[in-house]
Amino acid sequence: MIGRLKAKPLLAGQLLCALAATALIVRQARGAWGDGAGDVLRMLLFGNLLVTAAIVAALLGFAAFFRAWRRRDAFIWHDGARLYRGASDSWPLPLIRDVVISKNDLGIASLRLVVDDDSEVTRELVKLYLLEDSPEAVRGGVMFAVAGLRGFPAGSVMN
Repeated sequence: MIGRLKAKPLLAGQLLCALAATALIVRQARGAWGDGAGDVLRMLLFGNLLVTAAIVAALLGFAAFFRAWRRRDAFIWHDGARLYRGASDSWPLPLIRDVVISKNDLGIASLRLVVDDDSEVTRELVKLYLLEDSPEAVRGGVMFAVAGLRGFPAGSVMN
């Protein structure tokens, strides 16, 4: 395990997405409350398609925050060959060149991987406001894993 996530922002994200989905569902189904369940379901699915899309987006956001919350204690980890972020993203350790801190257009800082794959784009590892560990410790853990793979002497193994 190299990096962990804070639980509070992830729980707040789940709560906000659940509240948004609930409010949108109530707004969408409000016109069909007196009718049967089939009419309420039809109103939810086919009433205002923009609101239906917003409900789907809120539920997807809830699922994403929930998945990140479940994996918060080992969000960034490696198995000796690849570096993993969460359950879905991974990069081969030999291709990782560096870990840098950068800000996006909104000024939100994040740790990003510099990967040697002939692209000019860095890969986002984690936003700093979600990171429980210090950015220097996570960067050191990633670079330690990369150095251990390249055959540099390593005093201990990090999990």
